Amino acid sequence: MQQYLKFYINGEWVDPVVPNNFDVINPATEEAFTQISLGSKADVDKAVAAAKAAFPIYSKWSVHDRIALLERIIDLYKKRSDEVAMAISLEMGAPITMARNDQAAVGTSHFKSALRALKKFEFEKEEDGIILRHEPIGICGLITPWNWPMNQVAVKVAPALAAGCTIILKPSEIAPIDAMMLADVLEEAGVPAGVFNLVNGNGPDVGEHMSSHPDIHMMSFTGSTRGGIAVAKSSANTVKRVSQELGGKSANIILRDTDVAKAVADGVEYCMDNSGQSCNAPTRMLVPNESMDIAIEAARTAAEGLSVGDPLDENTDLGPVVSEVQFDKIQGLIQKGIDEGATLVAGGTGRPDNLPKGYYVKITVFANVHNNMTIAREEIFGPVIALLGYDTEEEAIEIANDTDYGLAGYVSSDNMDHARAVAEQIRAGQVAINYTGGNGDTPFGGYKQSGNGREKGVWGLHDYLEVKAITGYNHLSSYL
Repeated sequence: MQQYLKFYINGEWVDPVVPNNFDVINPATEEAFTQISLGSKADVDKAVAAAKAAFPIYSKWSVHDRIALLERIIDLYKKRSDEVAMAISLEMGAPITMARNDQAAVGTSHFKSALRALKKFEFEKEEDGIILRHEPIGICGLITPWNWPMNQVAVKVAPALAAGCTIILKPSEIAPIDAMMLADVLEEAGVPAGVFNLVNGNGPDVGEHMSSHPDIHMMSFTGSTRGGIAVAKSSANTVKRVSQELGGKSANIILRDTDVAKAVADGVEYCMDNSGQSCNAPTRMLVPNESMDIAIEAARTAAEGLSVGDPLDENTDLGPVVSEVQFDKIQGLIQKGIDEGATLVAGGTGRPDNLPKGYYVKITVFANVHNNMTIAREEIFGPVIALLGYDTEEEAIEIANDTDYGLAGYVSSDNMDHARAVAEQIRAGQVAINYTGGNGDTPFGGYKQSGNGREKGVWGLHDYLEVKAITGYNHLSSYL
């Protein structure tokens, strides 16, 4: 078993201050496939000191030099993309085809997005005799989740480097290996010592100390709303900037002027991507009550047409969920849906019959769900979808917005003007019409308890910059 017991601090792989080995579990086998070390406050302090020492130099790098750095990173990352994909599949269970084509590939996408933003960004301009400067915010603490591990690492690291910031990254201890591979890429690309640092660990020991550390100027966190609240509270005493991308319970409104059966089938497949472990998954499907029977049959057929199995099999659609903790949570919520009276259309509790080992969950569809049911309120983060009925369009929009979350929304319609009119009324950070997503520069983030701030493109770059106004520059004579 290859081990990854070191942290990347000040341009070197170093031993933890206090050894604390931790098994990284392959969710398909329920067995450890490697070990990492869990860090402590002392490891965070070392990483922060390195980032603090590196900031005065790196923050002064020219835009030209930062562009060249990102271009080198992109070239080197592409060469290791297949290796990253395999790590992601082993550590969090993504099917290898998805890990290769989506999970690993999005790392390249985010670095390219940051590069495009950097090339066109105006860091200094003069308006009405005032010089306006965008300057790097400083030392940034980045905490990332396990569900799209490289996606969330790259979408933070790339703009932070582009802005001229220095970094302490804590990837999820459940899925850390792909991030450690990126550290090697950054080193080979010539990221100066101390600019990028990586410390593995859990939230209470490493994440909380990062959030409260007086020398960290900004925290970027992706994860649960509960975790985001903890980061914000820990950050408050030092008044650091906090950017958060948190949970979701996204509504998918199927309008009457579309092919309901097709829209439902497409929605089920879209929701089940990554075994339902996406914060923006369309988990609440709203269909006209008179079309509920059509929707039920379409959803059942779509669910039964997807395969759950070994993530290393090229033909697998859904792998396992990430951990025993996640498996147990999902099982409890499926049972809650049954107990509260929702109609079980497909799936249910337990593993698929042919998969006695591994954290595999049956693709589960509920119908006749009311928006006050637990499965309509709580983020399940698994392959579970709920069908809710509506009578009027106004009711559908009201149900869509009746949630603590506001990360994403979906609208299906054959009339683009109609779809847009509904999309504009959904209180969410992004709304996809007919499941058409944005591009690498489309802002990503949420309303309400889904967080604040935006990632990707120029929107993400802004999170890592401060604005400075220099006044009086053209009026020196008036002070003589």
